[in-house]
Amino acid sequence: MPKPPSKLPPMSAVRVFEAAARHQSFTRAAEELGMTQAAVSYQIKILEDRVGAPLFNRLPRQVTLTAKGRQLAPAVTEAFEALRNAFSGVEDAVQSVLSLTTLSTFASNWLVPRLGRFRLLHPNIAVQISVSTEIVELVRSEFDIGIRSGTGDWPGLETQMLFPNQFIPVCSPDLLQGVDMREPIDILKLPLISPGDPWWQDWFAAAGEPNVDLSRRPDNSLGVQQLEGMAAIAGQGVALINPFFFPEDLASGRLVKPFDLLATTDRSYWLVYPKARRRSAKVEAFRDWVLSEVAGDSEAAACRADTKTGA
Repeated sequence: MPKPPSKLPPMSAVRVFEAAARHQSFTRAAEELGMTQAAVSYQIKILEDRVGAPLFNRLPRQVTLTAKGRQLAPAVTEAFEALRNAFSGVEDAVQSVLSLTTLSTFASNWLVPRLGRFRLLHPNIAVQISVSTEIVELVRSEFDIGIRSGTGDWPGLETQMLFPNQFIPVCSPDLLQGVDMREPIDILKLPLISPGDPWWQDWFAAAGEPNVDLSRRPDNSLGVQQLEGMAAIAGQGVALINPFFFPEDLASGRLVKPFDLLATTDRSYWLVYPKARRRSAKVEAFRDWVLSEVAGDSEAAACRADTKTGA
């Protein structure tokens, strides 16, 4: 029968031996490993008892390797160096790729157009984006960061509020030609995009027109704001959109607001990530960049408002 492999000594003791042999010092090994010198001496004693021979000569002010210690040290050092390189390679790969799960409109209308600025600041971090309408369980997934719409109450996650979930009706300027628009209810003179969206009832209620019956209108639902905004630009009807996602279309006049009433909900857009990853360099870099972009958007919106009012 083949001889069974001998059992390895305790890895904690081997780890201490590798550091002490490399430094030729129990004191420096203790400093590197965050241990006391007494603890280092104890672990070395465990290993020497296992080997059956001294591994260090204890001198008054230093330690040196014995013949058995010199025989063992190169192989142990080589093994630990291989382990360090392996873990370093994994850590480098992990820190060089940031995976993000997000909502479709946020990705297409807000994130992707400005992602080049993040890459210029952090060329060593690749961003991988996954678009989903479902909430991904970040704590148990490989995603580093998520963008969610909600109230910000998610156990186990750090949350950073980005901007509120506001909505306002918009359409192509051509659609308003020849249509008398005096009161919010006059929007019903125009085709509505996704009239089954509950946001429409919320907006009419905010406009003082509760319980508007939209049930007889064809519910050509497009599902996401990105597509609804595109349909509005194409002149297919009036869409409810969050203006944070369409600043250039609004500024250029491709989209116009029949009325300036901006309705709000108790939900917002949030950047979220597991608490265990809050000290990750790539997570910190992306979080800080996103927050700076949001702050820039808020400043730009304030400037546009001041210009419009002549302030």
